[in-house]
Amino acid sequence: MANRRQVKVIVLILFAGAMIGTYIGELLGFVLPEGVVRQFFLQSVEFSLGGLFGGGDDALSLNLGVLTLILGLKIKLNFAGIFGLGMAYYFLRYFR
Repeated sequence: MANRRQVKVIVLILFAGAMIGTYIGELLGFVLPEGVVRQFFLQSVEFSLGGLFGGGDDALSLNLGVLTLILGLKIKLNFAGIFGLGMAYYFLRYFR
């Protein structure tokens, strides 16, 4: 049982893989010429948890008069981000 990874390390590595993959996809999209391939790399899906708590805004805000807290989470993934997530998963499985 000493070889088991902590959950926070797994989440951190998967998050880093998705983030690096998304940035690579954005860079590839800007380097490639106009066309279907560029559109494929630039098209992304956004998930927002801030709008679930009410209101049309992307974030939940709590105004306390002197202090305003703004809470929200937005995830943006494209094809390269999903590929990066898969590579991070493979990295976790390969290097146990």
